[in-house]
Amino acid sequence: MKTSDFYYDLPQELIAQTPLERRDGSRLMLLNKETGEIQHRHFYELPQLLRPGDCLVLNDSRVLPARLLGHRDPSGGAVEVLLLIDKGEKKWECLVRPGRKMHTGQKIVFGDGSLLTAQVLEECPGGNRIVEFQYEGIFLEILEQLGKMPLPPYIKEELSDPERYQTVYSREVGSAAAPTAGLHFTKELLSQVEAVGVTLCYVTLHVGLGTFRPVKEDNPIEHEMHSEYCMISAQTAEAINETRRSGGRVICVGTTSCRTIESWAAEDGTLKESAGWTNIYIYPGYRFKALDCLITNFHLPESTLIMLVSALAGREPILAAYAEAVNERYRFFSFGDAMFIY
Repeated sequence: MKTSDFYYDLPQELIAQTPLERRDGSRLMLLNKETGEIQHRHFYELPQLLRPGDCLVLNDSRVLPARLLGHRDPSGGAVEVLLLIDKGEKKWECLVRPGRKMHTGQKIVFGDGSLLTAQVLEECPGGNRIVEFQYEGIFLEILEQLGKMPLPPYIKEELSDPERYQTVYSREVGSAAAPTAGLHFTKELLSQVEAVGVTLCYVTLHVGLGTFRPVKEDNPIEHEMHSEYCMISAQTAEAINETRRSGGRVICVGTTSCRTIESWAAEDGTLKESAGWTNIYIYPGYRFKALDCLITNFHLPESTLIMLVSALAGREPILAAYAEAVNERYRFFSFGDAMFIY
């Protein structure tokens, strides 16, 4: 297995730059993981594709407005600070630009400095920085005023409504990127899904920017997977266990929900209340323990996420489906269309 085995050719114009006006108006490709059969539907038709007794597992993490624009003190040079990991006591591990100017001791001012300032405390291996912030009050409220959404690097347009990069069920603040498969849901669609007899349950995985880190090794198994914090409540664990006992399908919405339940599932697929860091890496050859089906967006070539969906449906069926999506002019990546692998 080589990383290049997961390459596909994607025209740049198919990378969605803005969300559709209607969340659930996106297209939905159905891929039968047993036969490779493909159908073309729309996301608002999802309730018709589910069965009574199924369980949808959704990631309720909320994106932090983690991109801060400021200037170095006293030089005035512009800088960008992206919050990655909360280290406690007002300290965060951050990605900073320009890195060559942001050495230990460098002071940073955001806005006019009345709400937020910071200082670089430490330079980490790999180039990140430990930054200590100075402020009065509640940090999240300050971020809501000064911070911007940390959109993926392939999205070049500014987002007019920041809520369009949040799911309608987001609750737990902490992600550096949205769990994008969930962006297609509206509250009305979730109600329709429940009306079919489908159980909704929630996990939390705080998405890290490592999700966009390319696989640079020729052998993908040598890639070092990033760690992300995730949680499963006792209520969610029991809902999934009951679904499996009664013969329903466990359908994860997004690779983040998939990685969360697969991280904590026992060999027999059962779950219990759990929390901690996961760096689970799913690629072809992996045996899924708890997941039956997956709703997901279309992923970058040679990424760990296209490897994950290939583990579920097979590399060749996935590449054939992606080729058809390109041919049918589907929209790709975060604001793009979706796939239901069943």
